[in-house]
Amino acid sequence: MSTQRPAALHMPNLVTKAYCTISRITGPLLFIDRTQEIAFNEIVEITGPDGEIRLAQVLEVDKRLGVVQVFAGTSGLDLVRTRARFTGDVARLDVSLSMLGRVLDGFGRPIDGGPPVIPDVSLDINGLPINPACRAQPREFIQTGISAVDGLNTLARGQKLPIFSGAGLPANELAAQIASQARVMGGNGHEPFAVVFAAIGITHREASFFMEQFRAGGAMDRTVLFINRADDPAIERLFTPRAALTAAEYLAFTHDRHVLAILTDMTNYCEALREVSAAREEVPGRRGYPGYMYSDLASLYERAGRLHGEKGSVTQLIILTMPDDDITHPIPDLTGYITEGQLVLNRDLHRKGIYPPIDVLPSLSRLMNAAIGGDKTRADHRAVADQLYAFYAEARDLRRLVAIIGEAALSSEDQRTLAFADRFEAEFIGQGSANRSIGETLSLAWTILTDMPAERLKRISQAAIERYHRGE
Repeated sequence: MSTQRPAALHMPNLVTKAYCTISRITGPLLFIDRTQEIAFNEIVEITGPDGEIRLAQVLEVDKRLGVVQVFAGTSGLDLVRTRARFTGDVARLDVSLSMLGRVLDGFGRPIDGGPPVIPDVSLDINGLPINPACRAQPREFIQTGISAVDGLNTLARGQKLPIFSGAGLPANELAAQIASQARVMGGNGHEPFAVVFAAIGITHREASFFMEQFRAGGAMDRTVLFINRADDPAIERLFTPRAALTAAEYLAFTHDRHVLAILTDMTNYCEALREVSAAREEVPGRRGYPGYMYSDLASLYERAGRLHGEKGSVTQLIILTMPDDDITHPIPDLTGYITEGQLVLNRDLHRKGIYPPIDVLPSLSRLMNAAIGGDKTRADHRAVADQLYAFYAEARDLRRLVAIIGEAALSSEDQRTLAFADRFEAEFIGQGSANRSIGETLSLAWTILTDMPAERLKRISQAAIERYHRGE
């Protein structure tokens, strides 16, 4: 029997109201009758028949009825002996610089065998609304070391960029590689990121993989891991990304760190959201997901960004698994509307042994133009990317034609375009574990472009062709 509160949650000393009028228990939810003056998102202490205290949060207030979700589940609770105490405060996370290098659970409690985190301050996990006038446009180039990202779908500091994956595709490996390699490029040199990693509903094997990767890459001392495993309570999944983003905002805007927040897998988060919605007997939206899923996801994704006058920033890398590889599924569909682009992993490239299997045609970075060119990367960057896109798109169309008429029916120029696409996939997209600088990425792009005649490089200026092209 335990009466100890989770150490990572800051609770007020005075408890405002207590009730024993629980009328119904449904899944993770408690329905409490005859409540007065309780608030949305207020934290509740639930005391079960055995004296154990569990934390819950107010989901709904309707005149004299309150609905709360219990973070650790409702197993063992009954209607008669269970008590609910409303604390008068929201959920808060204890944060400090000592969090770096630690492994925490979804509530922010240490699970690495180390001591409790000694807090500098306790912050509302829901964050504070940012005045849009205070937001600065993301425009600093981030070098991830991945050519398909740096060269064609450039990431900017303060951007939110999701990775649309499928079952069995190496999205986790890609995220771990980016976390180890990512650098902010600027006047102060190459600055590494502090990494806040939120693992939502992952397996024990995946959790071990991430911890090993961060340690092997030398990034563990600048990383905070929030791990919610698949066998942890589903309600904890709703808490995990909010706790992680609270830590990211603290590091960014209190200690001026460049923070890369990685959220994986947001599909598991949305499934937990659907589970709670069903328990509340809400009218479902598309495919059973709640109609407010868009605004709920936006409340997480919009916590990325930069602020005028602040050195720090929060950049989000969001991983989600597309059910049945369906990019029109509600989760990737809504995520694409909120975020500033997407990286799409391709199963056919994965079958060819190409890593990372990023399909550059449906991938997009809406902030790329602001983060490249001139003194940020190189003056020819945009033109080279456009030319690579044009040739690769043409080759993909030709591949569909070959399936109908055969390659022998193609002209020599068409066959040359097909050969370009094969080399582009094998050498530019496929790079394995290599860490390429932006200079190496652009040089490799020109090496591949020299397979094509200079007169076909219609998207590149003549001055750039004369300087970089070394073809026939």
